Amino acid sequence: MVKLKKKLHQIKQFVLFITVFGFFIGCSSPYSVQRIEGKQLTVQHENILNQELENYISFYRNALTKEMDSVLAYNPVTLDKSKGLWQTNIGDFLADISFEAGAKIFTAKTSKNLSFCILNHGGIRSVIAKGNVTTRNAFEVMPFENNLIIVELKGEDVVELATYFINEKKPHPLSGLTLVINPENKIEKILVQGNELELDQKYYVATSDYLANGGDNMLFFKKATQTFETDYKIRNIIIDYFKNNDTLQFSNSQRVILK
Repeated sequence: MVKLKKKLHQIKQFVLFITVFGFFIGCSSPYSVQRIEGKQLTVQHENILNQELENYISFYRNALTKEMDSVLAYNPVTLDKSKGLWQTNIGDFLADISFEAGAKIFTAKTSKNLSFCILNHGGIRSVIAKGNVTTRNAFEVMPFENNLIIVELKGEDVVELATYFINEKKPHPLSGLTLVINPENKIEKILVQGNELELDQKYYVATSDYLANGGDNMLFFKKATQTFETDYKIRNIIIDYFKNNDTLQFSNSQRVILK
């Protein structure tokens, strides 16, 4: 047994020697690469492979297309963000349905009432044409993965929000917030759910997580004293509204009043 172990040990040493020796021999090899050549090899049965792949994915493609293009509701008037100075019909619509969805979740979780909703004009990426509406329309309008989020702001922060809105001169979607401005574009009054803003009061504002993090220079949201997650994508709010309503409904209430 001792002799066998000794023999195995000698074999291991020999193998190690050959390995190390070969390494150094390779390092000092007189040979070097002179030219590298390559050529394209034709994969046999390429057409068959492509057809098999097409057959595999076509089932999923067809199912997705059916889901995206199934009619969910009817839209009686074209919704377009390019028409309107301080408000647009599509902005009002999106803010209203987002407020409604957010209010249900927020009240259920906290027993508190949502104050208002603000989204961003630039986040609207398509019109909703008059006629039948589908899931695809929702993806076209809101292609981003933004969630609706609720933030708690002080009254003075809401003043900053209103000032931002007026200075931007863009019809950012509003719901529940009314701004009264004079011909010089100065704010004369801020109303939340029809009541005058109180600086020492806290307000609960629905918006996108993008804006809540200071997107579009809405830095006043960074002053939020609390944040509440809804885990509800704004696009899914649109889709669910389509599914639950045969015909889209709109409010013509003024969100910006010029004196």
